Amino acid sequence: MSDTVRIEPRVWIVWLLLWAGTLLAAEREELVRRGEKLFALAGCGNCHTAEGGLPLAGGDPLKTPFGTFYPPNITPDPQLGIGNFSEEDFIRALREGISPSGQPYYPAFPFTSYTRMKVQDVRAIRAYLDTFPPVSRKSRAHELRFPFNLRAGLWVWRWLFFKPERFRPDSFRSERWNLGAYLVEAVGHCGECHTPRNFFGALEKSRAYSGAVLGEIRAPNITPDPDYGIGEWSEEDLVYFFKTGIKPDGDTASGEMAKVIRTGTSKLSEEELRAIVEYLKSLPPIAAEP
Repeated sequence: MSDTVRIEPRVWIVWLLLWAGTLLAAEREELVRRGEKLFALAGCGNCHTAEGGLPLAGGDPLKTPFGTFYPPNITPDPQLGIGNFSEEDFIRALREGISPSGQPYYPAFPFTSYTRMKVQDVRAIRAYLDTFPPVSRKSRAHELRFPFNLRAGLWVWRWLFFKPERFRPDSFRSERWNLGAYLVEAVGHCGECHTPRNFFGALEKSRAYSGAVLGEIRAPNITPDPDYGIGEWSEEDLVYFFKTGIKPDGDTASGEMAKVIRTGTSKLSEEELRAIVEYLKSLPPIAAEP
């Protein structure tokens, strides 16, 4: 008589399903963890959460020369948030600047930088956003002056100033430099604040990172210029600043940059911070102040 134990096929099926479910849960958990870090660096919470308000239920007003923008509710609420966005809708919104209904977003939403993000990173951010509780709160309409209140004009703006693109590593640069470029240019969208804009609100790329004033926000020159930028800051100075908000002279970051550090760069690894510094240090110096 054979001592071989015979396992019923249905037992194997149950075991395989449990194993597959465990793998999927682990993958999902890892995706959410990555999304949490990207979410922090991308500044989603800073913009879409009002002071003292519920997380992601709508942000404080953003006053600009074009009028006042009100960051919308991006909680998973299906009616008043983004809970009814499909994954494709979300990817298109971030990388193309187009809503699920086919309408263009205003470039106050930095899709002009997020367009460079890797699709897997956009999916990770969405996975993390889905962990927030839905909030049934209606987003406030923007209050813009003419002609910027005409959303149809955004199609002309896009034709003139926006071309969807993806980040492409520079094979002549180091792996660390390319990581820094991706974090600065795409996810962190640093140029959206630190680059001056023209009359139509498009970034003046010839003066990238030379500092800008947009409404109540004054962002300094962060090129390596020794007089107007960060040329005198060492690598250690910059890494410490991005961790703590403390400058080489002992002063501290304030306003929006304080938020960026507290909720974003302070959460990055040493490697990621040094990659950002290497990229910033490689920018062409521009002797200008905002």
